[in-house]
Amino acid sequence: MMPEDHTPRLTPQGIPYKDLTYCVNEDGQHIYCKYWKPSGPPRALVFIVHGAGEHCCRYDDLAQLLTGLKFLVFSHDHVGHGQSEGERMTVSDFHIYVRDGLQHLDLMKKEHPNLPIFLCGHSMGGAISILMASERSVDFSGVILISPLVLPNPESATSFKVFAAKILNHVLPNLSLGGIDPNLVSRNKKEVESYMTDPLVYHGGMKVSFGVQLLNATSRVERALPNFKLPLLLMHGTADKLCDIRGSHLMMDTVPSEDKTLKVYETGFHALHKELPEVTSSVFQEIESWLLQRIEKEEAPPATTSQIAKNT
Repeated sequence: MMPEDHTPRLTPQGIPYKDLTYCVNEDGQHIYCKYWKPSGPPRALVFIVHGAGEHCCRYDDLAQLLTGLKFLVFSHDHVGHGQSEGERMTVSDFHIYVRDGLQHLDLMKKEHPNLPIFLCGHSMGGAISILMASERSVDFSGVILISPLVLPNPESATSFKVFAAKILNHVLPNLSLGGIDPNLVSRNKKEVESYMTDPLVYHGGMKVSFGVQLLNATSRVERALPNFKLPLLLMHGTADKLCDIRGSHLMMDTVPSEDKTLKVYETGFHALHKELPEVTSSVFQEIESWLLQRIEKEEAPPATTSQIAKNT
């Protein structure tokens, strides 16, 4: 028999997982998990799904706002991101992100049964959220999407470039396509600086294999839209050069949901929750009022026969 290995499992940053909150996915990888808990019993759960190259702790401002409204907020770093295991920004199949998200969801449902659950996804996290909601629509009471990835970027996904990427994926899958330009994330210079100096943000180039997985994701998202019936809040900036706003318009035009709202921010960049103060304040207010309206409907007692008679 081989001797038992007692070496502690470490994050990519060298921190023992035993000192952090984590779960283990189906592939045996340790996934860093983050929880923001309200002071009293939660009235609902909000699952924040982060974007490509970043990590869940970048949503602390939004999470703090929501805990003040008695929401329990939870999130995790996707494999290959932040403090989770896995080769940086590499995934063999985009569905792994969806699968891990549903696993985390099930853990939270066991701990907090019968509470409404809302999804909040940004960028690539928007695509993950759409696919999670499509697989398990009965588990969610609504979806909030900030600059979601719905359509490929027209500049980086021309027919020739898509064809070339698929060919390269077979011969040079680790070839770098270049990184995300931090100046396209936000018009707020403080937020751009924060992004650039954050050691948990991936600052390297996107690999061909990852680009192909993002293309696969947009194909799956487009197929899922005609069956999307959950309450939906969409927010997108007209100057977003990382995720095409046409995807949000397509989603609004396609999904059969009877409760859907698109809020457009003129000249807004990609990370609306990290934008100029007036934009971010508006985004937070939209999210707050939208969630409170829907949670109050969930909490409202059913009308009695006499109440119905009075209202007719």
